[in-house]
Amino acid sequence: MLMANSPIHTGVLSYGMSGRVFHTPFIDAHENFRLTAIVERSKAEAQLKYPQIIKYTSVEDLLNNDQIELVVVNTPNDTHVEFAKKALRAGKHVLIEKPFAPTGEEANSLFELGAKMGKHVLAYHNRRFDSDFLSLKNILDSAVVGNPIELHLRFDRYRMDIGTKVFKETKRPGAGVMYDLGSHLLDQTISLFGKPYSVTKIKSTHRPQSQVDDYASLVLNYKNGLTIFITTSLLVADPQASFVLHGTQGSFVKHRTDVQEAQLLSGMSPLDSQYGMEDAVSPGLLTLIHDGIAHQKPVAAPRGMYMQVYEEVYQTIRHQKPYFVKPQQILAQLEILADAKT
Repeated sequence: MLMANSPIHTGVLSYGMSGRVFHTPFIDAHENFRLTAIVERSKAEAQLKYPQIIKYTSVEDLLNNDQIELVVVNTPNDTHVEFAKKALRAGKHVLIEKPFAPTGEEANSLFELGAKMGKHVLAYHNRRFDSDFLSLKNILDSAVVGNPIELHLRFDRYRMDIGTKVFKETKRPGAGVMYDLGSHLLDQTISLFGKPYSVTKIKSTHRPQSQVDDYASLVLNYKNGLTIFITTSLLVADPQASFVLHGTQGSFVKHRTDVQEAQLLSGMSPLDSQYGMEDAVSPGLLTLIHDGIAHQKPVAAPRGMYMQVYEEVYQTIRHQKPYFVKPQQILAQLEILADAKT
């Protein structure tokens, strides 16, 4: 029988960019996890970095390892449901990357199977721990801008060329920029304000030969009068502020300044003292009105902390703490994503 403080032996289903950057560094660094195995079908890069691991060439072989308790499902979008179900039936907990599933119905089937098997079905939404988003959350929690009226969230990139990841660039479940980048922003929104009462959705395609949406926008309306605009695009040469909040007493503007992805790509350990610390020259800007006069001040961001995702996973699996991403939040997100018109 497993002890409450015993490490969670973990298998990762892919060692592509997400496995290499967003998962294995944290599993390896967290004292309550053991990076046990990784699936690499043709290469052997993971063992160069983590010589202690077992390398498998198939998902099925990894799932047959009885030592593994948790499986990270970070395979192509349209395989998440299939592999998560296989892992659950093999008696594993699962941590599933975004998009969690193509539809709410498929997501619900995973939650139901997890309950039947007595295993946790967890969503990986690391960008709730971006430093720039945490800045916005702190401003909202403080109520310093008064009642929120309007909020803009953006995720801008410029990539005219069609990407090499077929599962993102061809017509298949979970493809396109709304599922890819829009799911981050929609999750952040739902985590702050819950499910909107009405949604307007726009998707369009602008890159030559593109088969999927490369521009997407959502307008979310809430019963308290708040309107939220979510925009993501692969053709923005001049990225705009990622978070723009207007309230009854002021405004807050914050650019996408989280450094964690860049640090991880450079090889920095999550345990480094500078990990997650934004550059001091990129604070948010808070504008408040006093006696009819605008007063502005910079707001430094808190430290970004993707490690918190794995701490939450550990607390849920070992101590039954409610997970920070709720099933109803995933279902609300997918209800909106799946209904988006092309």
